[in-house]
Amino acid sequence: MRFEGSITALATPFDAHGAIDMAAWARLIEAQANAGTSAVVVAGSTGEAAALDDDEFARLIAEALRVADGRLCVIAGTGLSNTAKTVAQTRRAAASGAQAALVVTPPYVRPTQDGLIAHYRAVADDGGLPLLLYNVPPRTGVDLQPDTVAALVDHPQIVGLKEARGDDDRWRALAPLASPRFALLSGDDPTFVTAMRHGAVGVISVASNLVPAAFARIVADARAGRFEAASARDRDLAALYDFLGCAPNPIPLKAALRALGTGVGLRLPLLPLEAPLATGLDALLGLVARAEADAQIAHRAA
Repeated sequence: MRFEGSITALATPFDAHGAIDMAAWARLIEAQANAGTSAVVVAGSTGEAAALDDDEFARLIAEALRVADGRLCVIAGTGLSNTAKTVAQTRRAAASGAQAALVVTPPYVRPTQDGLIAHYRAVADDGGLPLLLYNVPPRTGVDLQPDTVAALVDHPQIVGLKEARGDDDRWRALAPLASPRFALLSGDDPTFVTAMRHGAVGVISVASNLVPAAFARIVADARAGRFEAASARDRDLAALYDFLGCAPNPIPLKAALRALGTGVGLRLPLLPLEAPLATGLDALLGLVARAEADAQIAHRAA
C-alpha cells in the first residue's frame, strides 16, 4: 500500500441535534472518491476526533470503507496523549477495518525526542496497522525532529510522515528520508506545492474537503514535474487557504460546508464561525465552484 497523492482530512458532519449525519458523511466520501482523492483520514483533528465516542469512531470508519468500496484508502486518526491509549485506539481502528493509522505526536504532554521514538515504536509494534507519523507543533506542543524521524523510518510498520511545518529548512532535512516505502506528505495547504518540490509525494489536506478535484489535479501536476501549472492552480486557491486559517480548524471549514448544505455545526468547546469572519463566504464559494469546474475540465481533457 502506497500513501501518496491528494489525501483529505475529512470533517465529520453533524445534524441539528449534534449527532453524526451519516447520510452527509456518505456523500462526502462519494465526492472524494469521484474527484480522484487517493485516501481519506477519518477522525483526525479536522474530524473533531476528540469529540467522538468509541462507537462513533468505529461507525465512521466502517461507513467510509463501505462507500469507498476500494476506490480510496481509509486512514484513521488514532493519536492520543498516552502510548497505551494510542495503541488501544489504533487496534480499535484496525478492528473497524481501517487500512492505516495517522498518529499525531502526543498532544499536551510534551515528550522528549527519545520519548517520541519509544512511543511510535510501541504503537507500531502493537497497534496492528501501518503508521503515518504526524507532526503539527502548534497543536501538540512538541516538534518531531528530522533526526527522530530518521530513527523510526526503518520500522516495517512506519510508512510515512505528515509534516505540517511548512518551512524549507525542515523539508530539506526530511528529503533524504523519503523512499518507496516511506512517504513524505505535506500537512500544510498553503505550502504543499513547495513541499512537493522538496520530495513530498502528496498532501493531507483540509481544503480538499471543498476542492477535491482541484487538489487531485494540482498534486498530479506536481508529481509529473509540472510545477508551473501546479503553482498557478495553487495560487488560485490562496483566498480559500486564508479563509480556512481565519479561526481554529475546523471552524471555518464547517462554516463553508454548512453553506454548501453539508452538516450543521460543531461540538463544544468549538463554536461556529463568528459572523465578521464569514464576510465574503458567498464569493469564496464561487471560487470553490470555479476551481472544481476547471479541474474537472482539465481532467477530461487529459
